[in-house]
Amino acid sequence: MRITLFRSRMTDEFGQVRAELMASTHVFSSLGGRTVEEAMEAGMDPKRIWLAVCEAFDVPPERR
Repeated sequence: MRITLFRSRMTDEFGQVRAELMASTHVFSSLGGRTVEEAMEAGMDPKRIWLAVCEAFDVPPERR
């Protein structure tokens, strides 16, 4: 998954403002105690990050 697709899915699922806020403030234990932005900066795979977001926020399987 490319970062642009990840960002698009975040916006589609949560709306632009909430997606941006979540990416910069919500800490995910499944990402090693990182926010989305920190995980991206650490070079984590965007698909792994997306799946962590989906699990944490109960995104239905058909939109994962």
